[in-house]
Amino acid sequence: MTPEAKPLGEGSQADVGGNADLENLLEGVLTGNRRALARALTIVENGGPEARWLLKRLHPRAGRAHIVGITGAPGVGKSTLVNALAREYRNRERRVAIVAVDPSSPFTGGALLGDRVRMRDLAGDTGVFIRSMASRGSLGGLARATGDVTTVLDAAGFEVILVETVGAGQVEVDIAKEAHTTIVIEVPGMGDEVQSIKAGLFEIADIFVVNKADYPNAERVELALKMMLDMSKPREGWRPPILKTVATRYEGIAELADTIEAHRAHLQATTGWHRRVHQRAQEEFYRILRRQLVENLFASLPPGRFEEMLDRIVAREIDPYTAAQELIAESERGE
Repeated sequence: MTPEAKPLGEGSQADVGGNADLENLLEGVLTGNRRALARALTIVENGGPEARWLLKRLHPRAGRAHIVGITGAPGVGKSTLVNALAREYRNRERRVAIVAVDPSSPFTGGALLGDRVRMRDLAGDTGVFIRSMASRGSLGGLARATGDVTTVLDAAGFEVILVETVGAGQVEVDIAKEAHTTIVIEVPGMGDEVQSIKAGLFEIADIFVVNKADYPNAERVELALKMMLDMSKPREGWRPPILKTVATRYEGIAELADTIEAHRAHLQATTGWHRRVHQRAQEEFYRILRRQLVENLFASLPPGRFEEMLDRIVAREIDPYTAAQELIAESERGE
């Protein structure tokens, strides 16, 4: 059976109601028990009936947190900025959760999960919860279960959730579908300033941050961003501001936190907040439907049928589109 078909348990309709351990776990999440929260997040990442049971009951408790996405190319200082921003929010007595997505090995599926090491100075603060996640092959800079993890953290009462993307390239635009506010980080010394800011990343930014602003040519990066903004149309009446920071020295971090709050206020004063919540729900709904439909399809196929069709594709006896249509038709007929 193909790897996509492995999580068949996730697609089954079995419920786990009446499980005392899960009931206690749910209560622990809602009352702020960190061990219960960590265990619940592991269950949600792995998927399955227990994950669905938890998410079903936590969903009504979520929807209050401000989800802030932080993205940018490798080396721009995302983890350092997230660390500094979390400390600033703690100074303001806000409960902060951090979701740091690390790239997985395409060979072993493993990940270093080094962001937790970089943020070790936050350890011991009960108002901060750090969760490292492996991307597990997902593209777009996020892990498959990132949305579910933020739902759990939201329901657990964290007021701000900082989501740091993988940082593996210029295609990490999925964060805009998960976050209310998206921060794109640029730094001097990444080559041609205009070419380093690709269209996708430029268009999703609600706030631009020029980090390592003490480096030479920081002003050139800021000027290039301003020129591009002058040629673009503001989204939802909001022109993305450009802030300069030196995250290692916490310079500009308070101003960044103020700007994030200003963006939230702007969204809530317009239709922007509702639109982004609606978009996030739509993307989550699509994702669940796609996975469920694929799992149901594989569950209906006789053993070896997928591999048989795959061999025909490799032998050029049939094209992938026709093969997919045939398998779907067989599933609908119940063959």
